[in-house]
Amino acid sequence: MPEASSTIEIRRPMSEVFAFLADGENDPRWRTGVIDIRRKSGQGRGAIYEQGVKGPFGRRVPADYEITAYEPDRRIGFRAIAGPVRPEGSYELAALDSGATRVTFALRAEPRGLAKLMSPMVTKTMRSEVAQLDRLRAVLEEAGD
Repeated sequence: MPEASSTIEIRRPMSEVFAFLADGENDPRWRTGVIDIRRKSGQGRGAIYEQGVKGPFGRRVPADYEITAYEPDRRIGFRAIAGPVRPEGSYELAALDSGATRVTFALRAEPRGLAKLMSPMVTKTMRSEVAQLDRLRAVLEEAGD
């Protein structure tokens, strides 16, 4: 089963980092693969986001997702509900003594059918996705300066 995770420290309070991540419409600011996104319904746990991401040859691939866990200032869980690969993921936050926030971004997927043949590519894509935490840090730390 393809999976990937990354952890980073961001020099911003946990509540600010959580609020930014909890609004999926912020994703294009730090996730380079997001073409478009909008909250379709709900808020917090159960919210649905309609999202398009860059697929093969740069074409738009639907990658809508649902928020499956919502623990303010601590954790956001989600699962893809559209697209050829439907990963589940989470953001786990922890406050540090310095006032900074530790963020862990994890993804995992269980490809089915023909998508199983794409497992190495799925793993590579997921690693690239979680590595974008560096961009998240840059966006949030620049906003706070």
